[in-house]
Amino acid sequence: MARKELKPELQGMRKAIISHRSEIAALKREVKGLTSQLKAAQRQSKTVGAARSSDQPKVSKRTAQEEFVFAPEILGQMRKALGATQIEMASLLTVSPLSYSRWEKGQTQPRTKQLAKIEEIARMGLVKAGEKIRRAAKA
Repeated sequence: MARKELKPELQGMRKAIISHRSEIAALKREVKGLTSQLKAAQRQSKTVGAARSSDQPKVSKRTAQEEFVFAPEILGQMRKALGATQIEMASLLTVSPLSYSRWEKGQTQPRTKQLAKIEEIARMGLVKAGEKIRRAAKA
């Protein structure tokens, strides 16, 4: 007799649980969609930012007061002027050759710490940078 009395109450609770679960699933789908939209927007803003930085005029000689702006083309020009390989430049900057290659191709941006090293090499000049590469190759 207790089962007969509880059955209608349990059915009402089961229906409520089913509706709650379907609402939770719908909310999860919505969150997943919004997350993917956010990631797409972030990727798009990175590519737009990279395009804007490459549109800026390139100045080969900078004064000490000017702010250093990273551009993949400058990195490639600097490497070619030094007559160095990507591997040598990577060892000079103490990064992996893969990271350096991605920077030069414009696929990724160096972090602040590495930007400081790139700026240092760019400002030191070709002769000093060439000597530093030779010393790094010997070590």
